Amino acid sequence: MLVRDAMSTVVLTIGPTHTLRQAAALMSARRVGAAVVLDPDAGGIGILTERDILNSVGLGQDPDAEHAHAHTTTDVVFAAPSWTLEGAAQAMAHGGFRHLIVLDHDEPVGIVSVRDIIGCWAPLRQQIPA
Repeated sequence: MLVRDAMSTVVLTIGPTHTLRQAAALMSARRVGAAVVLDPDAGGIGILTERDILNSVGLGQDPDAEHAHAHTTTDVVFAAPSWTLEGAAQAMAHGGFRHLIVLDHDEPVGIVSVRDIIGCWAPLRQQIPA
């Protein structure tokens, strides 16, 4: 199975000046765990995850004053739609992250998460024996 078969095509994109509260509200409304941060001034595409927001709040930072650019991961590993799920899972395990931005011709076309991969490998609706 390939990344294109598992990825979510709901890609939330935000700018670097969105506050963490704004980012969290948008992520919650879309029911996603990450946002793609488009920042042409800082080199292009980054990712802001729920963990980044949680870490900031846990440090006592004000989510209304903190901006996405200060918490965005810019050293991103990207996936291609043609990657295997095994390859995506290996990249996540090796890098210690749970989301991969999927690029097609340098444009974000999806995000694949650990949850997406697990959903393909072990469908949630299957009855688990007692």
